[in-house]
Amino acid sequence: MNSALFNAIYRLLTPLVRFLLRKEVSFDAFSQLARKVYVDISEERLLESEGKATTSRIAIVTGLTRKDVAKLRTLSVDSSAMTPRYNRSTKVISGWLHDSDFCDSRKQPRMLTPEGEHPCFESLVSRYSGDMPYRAMLKELLGTETVELSPTGKVRLLKRSFIPHDDESEGISILGNETHNLIDTIDHNLNSDSKDDLRFQRNVAYDNLPEEALPEFKAFVEENGQRLIDQFNRKLAAEDRDVTGDTKGTGRMKAGVGIYYFEEPVGEETAKDNNGKES
Repeated sequence: MNSALFNAIYRLLTPLVRFLLRKEVSFDAFSQLARKVYVDISEERLLESEGKATTSRIAIVTGLTRKDVAKLRTLSVDSSAMTPRYNRSTKVISGWLHDSDFCDSRKQPRMLTPEGEHPCFESLVSRYSGDMPYRAMLKELLGTETVELSPTGKVRLLKRSFIPHDDESEGISILGNETHNLIDTIDHNLNSDSKDDLRFQRNVAYDNLPEEALPEFKAFVEENGQRLIDQFNRKLAAEDRDVTGDTKGTGRMKAGVGIYYFEEPVGEETAKDNNGKES
């Protein structure tokens, strides 16, 4: 393993292991899961390149024993990318923001009566969340302070995104999904043979900032980042079959953009390796 790759993996694992230790996940448990991923990805690649993936071939590729490979191939792991609750809540909010039935003349989300004549919150949930009872969705969004009830009893949208702060398991699901997307994009760009096939990947950071500068910048990111996310949301929602109901085309693809803010103290070694710049 060359030095650059070793350092990259070390940096990648540092926050992950910090998180795992906080959750009391032992190295043995992590090691078992890592072996499982090695087996699954090796099997996937062998099927693509050779048309078959035997236990022996996977053992050769991964360096694991045939006994371990055979056992790991039968190990089941829940690989759902998003929990239904998060996905449904997000679709309801997106529909509220972009469906003309639920927006006013200024294209802003209407205040909705909980139930009754269309448009109402019940019909919004029915359109974008399938068979989930609207009262359960309302309770969910009230609990996360995504919506509020006005003095007249109407439902008002407060936030343009859904973040399940109260449910740790869903937050962990988001961690896995969004980190997967970022690493997958970087891997794609590193292995792409064509500049035209590169995915957008940008980062700006400076490493000699005073602590007092961070609150203002963080607020700046939240305001402008949300505005940009709203633009991306409108563009994707206009093409998504779950929203439009009749978008033509072939296949089923997932695409999106992630924006995140980060900060950390700078140690001596980090300062040597990083100069403030855009990448």
